[in-house]
Amino acid sequence: MAGVTDLPFRSLCWRLGAGMVVAEMVSADPSLRETRKSRLRRAHGDESGPRSVQIAGADPLMMADAARYNRDQGAEIIDINMGCPAKKVCQRAAGSALLRDERLVARILRAVVEAVDVPVTLKIRTGWSPEERNGVTVARIAEQSGIAALAVHGRTRADRFNGAAEFATVAAIVAAVGIPVLANGDIDSPERAAAVLAETGAAGVMVGRAAQGRPWLCGQIAAWLEQGVRLPDPDAASRLRLMRQHVTALHDFHGVLRGVRIARKHVGWYVQARGMDADRLRSFIRDFNRIEDGAAQLASLEELHRFGEGLPAERSNSTRGDASWSRTATEAA
Repeated sequence: MAGVTDLPFRSLCWRLGAGMVVAEMVSADPSLRETRKSRLRRAHGDESGPRSVQIAGADPLMMADAARYNRDQGAEIIDINMGCPAKKVCQRAAGSALLRDERLVARILRAVVEAVDVPVTLKIRTGWSPEERNGVTVARIAEQSGIAALAVHGRTRADRFNGAAEFATVAAIVAAVGIPVLANGDIDSPERAAAVLAETGAAGVMVGRAAQGRPWLCGQIAAWLEQGVRLPDPDAASRLRLMRQHVTALHDFHGVLRGVRIARKHVGWYVQARGMDADRLRSFIRDFNRIEDGAAQLASLEELHRFGEGLPAERSNSTRGDASWSRTATEAA
């Protein structure tokens, strides 16, 4: 979720009910520490809840130093990425590429845990490939190394995001360790979250891509799991308000020039998640992506709403109704 879960997006998800949010992945390489991109990825502002920063790298000493640095910068949780399948990350023997070297995994985890006095968590996949599904072994190494909690994506590195996530391995990991395990992968509704928890016995779920364009999803999942309450998707007026707040925050946080460009993908996800007619969707996105001015972006959203979105009902199993969309009192998502 690098390039997605910046401070504006995390703040919105938190306000709409997410139990915890994690900052974008940052490299442990100290030579990249003071780049503009890295500084923005580490930014917390007045972010509520535990401040979790995810680091990536393949050198134990460098990872330990990165953990200390981010702890000193205000991180309250250090999250280690051993799950990213991106080629540019794996080519540096980082992310999910590390799953092939269990000894190195152990050295990195011990080094980071010993370096800081805050909880260290870990994100992994079920293995390197379907033929090398060693998630249980890595999970046991994590527990022995002092990792406080583990998130497991139900695909291998070789799978990338193809096919469906499988949760049998996640269930085996849950059974093998005593630390909390969060299940991740293809969790796109409250009902799916409940089904995955029932199948795996996990302590909770982690949501990634399904929240793109639906920052309220984590709050819906949390309300369903904790209270049995089905929160409806926001109506058109509420959705417009959220999009305006999000786009404005992107302009303010990144600067208008970069914020306008980043807002394009988020607005595209919002309208795709809503189910706009394919022809109109292409037309709107094409025109919106040509806008270079922040005020004009906001005006375009107002126009979309003012003249009627022409959209079908929400693609959701929740019932319709009014919702304030303030943060729910939950830590489940």
